[in-house]
Amino acid sequence: MPNEFKPKMVGFLCNWCSYAGADLAGSSKLEIKPYLSVVRVMCSSRVNSNLVLASFLWGADGVLIAGCHPGDCHYEKGNYYARRRFALLKKIMDSLGLESGRLQLSWISASEGKRYAEIVNKYADDVTHMGPNPLQKNPKL
Repeated sequence: MPNEFKPKMVGFLCNWCSYAGADLAGSSKLEIKPYLSVVRVMCSSRVNSNLVLASFLWGADGVLIAGCHPGDCHYEKGNYYARRRFALLKKIMDSLGLESGRLQLSWISASEGKRYAEIVNKYADDVTHMGPNPLQKNPKL
């Protein structure tokens, strides 16, 4: 189908766990839908709320934040801060009229390449089902 919606998604992946899990998925040649643009961050706690909201305003249909499992953070408590920020972002998205399902937080370790592929593929399906982001500033991005 030529007019089939293909979501534009941004993934902020923790350097120590989630990015390594994504690398494992790739080196294992797992099939992953191509809609996620990955941004490598040192820790999931470093993903600023403004960065997430700007991603949506500039056309992202979905944003994935992925970090180490709670208790396994390279920076001790970073993923707990990320979880708190995520809860606030969900409320902000509701107030903006954006489906809160467009934002996802997942814990993926370096050894979970298969889990990474499953999460990205399911999230891509979920965002595809929601359709285009109604807030995007520039639909040509």
